[in-house]
Amino acid sequence: MTTTQTPSSSASLTVTHVLAELLERLEHSAEPVGPEQYLSVVNHLVHAFEDVAPGLALGALLDTHPAAAELYENINYQYAGLCRSPLESSLSAEQQARQAIERAMRPPTNKGNPNGQS
Repeated sequence: MTTTQTPSSSASLTVTHVLAELLERLEHSAEPVGPEQYLSVVNHLVHAFEDVAPGLALGALLDTHPAAAELYENINYQYAGLCRSPLESSLSAEQQARQAIERAMRPPTNKGNPNGQS
């Protein structure tokens, strides 16, 4: 009889930690990284997240690995939105976007010619 073993939580967290470290190295690499390599690491990390239970250990890992935290947040967006993004930076980004949209919607002004003719 064959039995299927599920990975232990600590083993899954160790694998996730190694992949998160690797993703951080790729993100900050001074050398160009091939898209296949990057995608492979991301896909493996996505699958590793499936085997790790949410909790303090995972939270600590995500706190120290921003690229992995962003990936985790994107995977779980439908449940929690941008739950790991600092509120200040999210609010600042929204305000900057709003200002850019307002500037783009303003009609152009002709400063050099009061009649608007060339």
